[in-house]
Amino acid sequence: MSRSLGRSLPPGLVELLSQKDLTRLLGRVLPMITLGPDGFPHPMLCTYLEVLALDPKNLRVAINLRSRSASNLQSRRVATFLLVDPERIVYLKCRAGAPPRVFNGLARFDITVEDILEDTPEEAEGSVHITSGVNYSPPHRLESRWAKEVLAALRAE
Repeated sequence: MSRSLGRSLPPGLVELLSQKDLTRLLGRVLPMITLGPDGFPHPMLCTYLEVLALDPKNLRVAINLRSRSASNLQSRRVATFLLVDPERIVYLKCRAGAPPRVFNGLARFDITVEDILEDTPEEAEGSVHITSGVNYSPPHRLESRWAKEVLAALRAE
């Protein structure tokens, strides 16, 4: 069952999404759902490399400029991130602000957190819990050209 944690990321989530310990998060998936033109949710598998918390209310995401997710986010301006792993199940409901800035084929969106939902099992579900998140291999290398371009786009003023 989900309960709202409010409109600001708690300190633990700010820290998680701050990229201060990015090496530990390489290989983990951070799904993002946008709203397609047909009204259906459109999933995208982001990585922790592509998302940066600026503060408790503001995130940046850098994704392929030509992707359907970038088009959806620019057109309808809503996205939900799913943080699903053994430590937590949290949904971040967000809204994009201005049109994206473009960096080397990446669309960088500045988005505002509008609601944070924490999902926990109900009493009737017992001690059920997530045993692993969604992971990929091999993890990106921070020295790769792509990773450097994504990080530069996220950090540019």
